[in-house]
Amino acid sequence: MPTDSRTKTREQSLTRPALYIPLAVLCCLLWSSAFPLIKLGYRYFAIEAADVPAQILFAGCRFALAGVLTILAASLLSKKPLLPRSRQTWAHIGILALVQTVLQYSLFYMALAHIEGSSGSILNAAGSFFCVLLAAAVFRSDRLGAKKLIGCALGLLGIVLLNLKTLQVSFRFGGEGLMLLSALCYALSSVLIKRFAQSDSPALLSGWQFLCGGVVMVAGALACGGRFAQVSTAGILSVLYLAFVSAAAYTLWGILLKYNPVSKIAVFGFVIPLGGVLLSALLLGEQVDVPLSAACLGLVSAGIVLVNWQR
Repeated sequence: MPTDSRTKTREQSLTRPALYIPLAVLCCLLWSSAFPLIKLGYRYFAIEAADVPAQILFAGCRFALAGVLTILAASLLSKKPLLPRSRQTWAHIGILALVQTVLQYSLFYMALAHIEGSSGSILNAAGSFFCVLLAAAVFRSDRLGAKKLIGCALGLLGIVLLNLKTLQVSFRFGGEGLMLLSALCYALSSVLIKRFAQSDSPALLSGWQFLCGGVVMVAGALACGGRFAQVSTAGILSVLYLAFVSAAAYTLWGILLKYNPVSKIAVFGFVIPLGGVLLSALLLGEQVDVPLSAACLGLVSAGIVLVNWQR
């Protein structure tokens, strides 16, 4: 089969719900597993809740390593070095590194130091809602309709109900405000990946922006006094796993965004906080309300189905 025909067949298969839905869910489950692993990583490296430089150092090591893993894996698969070869590609990498890695995760970790996890989960899930709104404003093919708005509302309602018992209603710019800005950066990065992936490989973009963004975060954290109080084998393994999660999930997510409307893929982001709660219960022994979690899963699933529904 000619190369063009194989490429076209692959593009068509990635637009089919039978393929992109399980792949999107897989990405979200991988990201969900990062929540308990980050908490465990804090224990292994003895990182205090208020030690923001150490938290950003931890995140920077994760993303820099994720970039190396992505570049090496993609180079081996393509049997040639995965290198940016134009100024335009370097510009795309720089923009993504700034928005998706440096800004999004710096804001995320700083916000978590000042707000409850339940509030952060809800506000972070708002990034999926922002994605739908922003995509409708940027891409003509991603029109905003009542079906998409209702679907996003159902997903957000499921996350709110999941955290209702521990939810604290307040707003501080240093806490809730930063988390909303982080969610907005996530939405903006999704739209940028969709646009940049039309001319550059999603694997190349993910790998190099992770590497560049991670190095910037490590340098900034070290300059602010970020240090690990202790280093253990378990801690190193947690960083390796988190790097794998970022490398695999973001690269696959970028491929899905390249071939599908942003809104159809972004709505799966509501699965992340729900999966984080369930996996935290399994890995960390945290208590979970099974009936409530089932109801929230039903709402999130209904919202995803509604946004992706085709006659």
